[in-house]
Amino acid sequence: MAFLADALSRVKPSATIAVSQKARELKSQGRDVIGLGAGEPDFDTPDNVKKAAIEAINRGETKYTPVSGIQPLREAIAAKFKRENNLDYDWKQTIVATGGKQVLFNAMMATLNAGDEVVIPSPYWVSYPEMVSICGGTPVAAETSIENGFKLTAEALEKAITPKTKWLIMNSPSNPSGAAYTAEELKALADVLLAHPNVWVLTDDMYEHLTYGDFRFHTIAEVEPKLYERTLTMNGVSKAYAMTGWRIGYAAGPVELIKAMDMIQGQQTSGACSIAQWAAVEALNGPQDFVARNKAIFQGRRDLVVSMLNQARGIKCPVPEGAFYVYPSCAELIGKSAPSGRTIETDEDFVSELLEAEGVAVVHGSAFGLGPNFRISYATSEALLEEACNRIQRFTASLK
Repeated sequence: MAFLADALSRVKPSATIAVSQKARELKSQGRDVIGLGAGEPDFDTPDNVKKAAIEAINRGETKYTPVSGIQPLREAIAAKFKRENNLDYDWKQTIVATGGKQVLFNAMMATLNAGDEVVIPSPYWVSYPEMVSICGGTPVAAETSIENGFKLTAEALEKAITPKTKWLIMNSPSNPSGAAYTAEELKALADVLLAHPNVWVLTDDMYEHLTYGDFRFHTIAEVEPKLYERTLTMNGVSKAYAMTGWRIGYAAGPVELIKAMDMIQGQQTSGACSIAQWAAVEALNGPQDFVARNKAIFQGRRDLVVSMLNQARGIKCPVPEGAFYVYPSCAELIGKSAPSGRTIETDEDFVSELLEAEGVAVVHGSAFGLGPNFRISYATSEALLEEACNRIQRFTASLK
């Protein structure tokens, strides 16, 4: 009898976590490494949010909370959805979890049976297919392309749906590509879903507040209210509020689904950290001016990185609408020889040789289900980004 569960054979380690760990290890050995693999803002949590957490501690808000979260936070979540997304949710239709990952995991665990399929546009966040597999479902990649801005088309969605499809997972703006869907693009996808009443939508809006220029964010249940009863709208405080370590994700959806997720969470972790929940109340209800300031900084970094990467030999980098990632293609460099003498046969070879030759840590695109590309997180200083891009330019120029 095998000791470890069969489910582990269906799961791969997180490539983004692996890259960050590799960069830390090389730095500890004295290597000059610039790590561009982490998906977390380099800004500090706003002072008013930190103050709210301290005040919660001083008030004694240090006990267990209800599994689905404290009522003030759930009310703040419902108010946020109404205020920013024109979505009417009662606070009892919301749930708070220990990060967005737990929201996703709970939703899949509560709904998937063996053989159920989940359509996931690729490139995708590395954890989506792994969560589906752990929960007994079958991930189905619906491939996008650089030519259509890494966005799922109505035709590709229609082709991916079968009688076994239970969910479509959407992520806009996207990790890893930064692609974000317009209202018109979402309506085209919604029209397909209306013809398939068996398919639910999980929309991961974690990067909602990080869109650039004139782009206006929309979420699918806002664009097509007929999908409201089969949509789980997910978000969190990690990215927009620089609160990754506080571990607060949240979602709203039909009461039946929320109750099922509550039951799963009740046997898994119970409620999220009480102090972090009170901090999240302040994040959602308090001043929002820093969001625009941070977004402007991110946009400047995006423009710098896109410009410098497109000056690198053999690299093609589209301009993403949001998040803090770029997803350039290295297709023209496949088959070339690195300074080490090794032939670059895949995007994984490319990022490995880049790290070895120049000390720049990025994530290979095949880990996100679409290559040959690589992902750069520009959630770091312009000085480091400029140096990293100079090294990438030098590296690509050295390939023969």
